[in-house]
Amino acid sequence: MTMQGRFAVLGATGAQGGAVVTALLERGAQVRGITRRTDSPSARRLVDAGAEVVAADLSDEASVAAAFAGVDGAYALTTPFEEGPAAEVAQGATIIAAALAGRVPHLVFSSVADADQHTGIPHFDSKFAVEQALAESGLSYTIVGPTYFYDNMLGGIDDIRAGVFELPLPADAALQQLSRRDLGRFVATVLADPAPFRGARVDIASDNPTPRDMAALLTAAVGSPVNLVTRDPDEIGSADMRAMFGFLARGGYTVDIAELHARYPGVGWQSFQEWVATDLVPGL
Repeated sequence: MTMQGRFAVLGATGAQGGAVVTALLERGAQVRGITRRTDSPSARRLVDAGAEVVAADLSDEASVAAAFAGVDGAYALTTPFEEGPAAEVAQGATIIAAALAGRVPHLVFSSVADADQHTGIPHFDSKFAVEQALAESGLSYTIVGPTYFYDNMLGGIDDIRAGVFELPLPADAALQQLSRRDLGRFVATVLADPAPFRGARVDIASDNPTPRDMAALLTAAVGSPVNLVTRDPDEIGSADMRAMFGFLARGGYTVDIAELHARYPGVGWQSFQEWVATDLVPGL
């Protein structure tokens, strides 16, 4: 379905924002990509793809408000990994204030699945604080909660090339995961017709393979053995990541994948096997 209107995407040169930009452009929408630097190679690629690119920074509310002005909807996300959870909550406050000032008709905020379940995971809790502020803001909004991204494994791509896939989870613990392509398509679905999603919180996942499944699928796709190495989440140095992988080891996210996919079949929902074949293996 072709989309009408102009949509702002915060963090447009990042992995999540870039997926949203791609999905919107594929549907024929006009896209205003927001990034800190408009002269970066990734920003220039957005321009080449047909997006407008403007500069704004989450430390400068006025710049974000200006970037939000005159759009039909916007996508935003925050990150705790550069400066910590408190900074993420501050980023959320800036986004909300800028969306109000820019009169954004509908804002899609990317949180994390199960952030509203009081997990005690620092970056889940900081995102939920932003969600609560958004709910109290008076803005028209939707919360999208991604699960674990497939391409988190790209951080260990050299190990995979060497035949090792490491994940700090039990081998047979199903892990709900998401294709960034599917995130982009779902966000585009919301922005195309926000009314059914107004005030909603929707957690999303594409598939739920176990680490053992993942290693087997990697082996089949690569054509040589990729051996699974697991370890105890308690061995992770980062308190935030230790808490997250402990949560995932105990059962993790709670998306009803079958119901989600049946309700929104237009997303396509890329399985882990499909992602490996089309996105991972060509780059190996």
